Amino acid sequence: MTNYSENKPILKYEHVDISYRGKKAVRDVSFTLREREIMGLVGESGSGKSTIIKAAMNLLGEDGLVTKGDIWYGNYDLPDLKGEELRKICGPELAMIFQNVGLSMCPIRKIGSQIYESINEHFRISKEEFRTRVGEIMNIIGLTDYDRILDSYPFQLSGGMNQRVGICMAMLMNPKVLLADEPTSALDVTTQKKVVEEMLKMRDKYGTSMIVVTHNIGLVEKMCDTVVVLKDGEIREFGDAKEVINNPRDEYTKLLMNSVIKIKKAR
Repeated sequence: MTNYSENKPILKYEHVDISYRGKKAVRDVSFTLREREIMGLVGESGSGKSTIIKAAMNLLGEDGLVTKGDIWYGNYDLPDLKGEELRKICGPELAMIFQNVGLSMCPIRKIGSQIYESINEHFRISKEEFRTRVGEIMNIIGLTDYDRILDSYPFQLSGGMNQRVGICMAMLMNPKVLLADEPTSALDVTTQKKVVEEMLKMRDKYGTSMIVVTHNIGLVEKMCDTVVVLKDGEIREFGDAKEVINNPRDEYTKLLMNSVIKIKKAR
């Protein structure tokens, strides 16, 4: 991977603590995402990966709260933003691919109307132009019957198809930072490859920076420049992705990488 250490910082976490109902879930997390960089967040379930990226977009729910530290996007300290300020940034500046897109969409509204509403909130666009743009992206990620999909309800699509719809929604406005929570976990191997390739093209074409939450070390090897290893809400190791995967320093990281190697050998 290319070294992005000299690129301009775009998203910065400084000594961040996050709690749910007063119970600390993330402790003293600090890292910097730079322009055009793709960073992986890895670790076992419950290590705080999804919580960290959700905090940037104020998606922790009523029980979640950033209790210490700052998350800087330019001159914005994201946990302090409310209402209209946050809406202006979320979408064209910061976008999220959710782990289970089907659950994040309204079940009684057609998919096309939901996507159109989200993009029309930020940009005025005709419905004809909207369908053309959506069709181009859906075609790339394997949703060739996009007219039917746009006229469907979320429950009428499979989990994998809903996931690709979510990826399409996130990519439509070419955000500067894309936060992806297990973006390929619900997809078959062939579609995973297409999605990874499209995300890399997005970075190359638009300069998009990304944070990718995943359990898939193979995905980290293929697309990430840097990687953060988490355990129990704390960073155990952070550095160049290939270096961390092949020559881990922390004992927990060594165990994590060894378990992946053993699974590969068993297969």
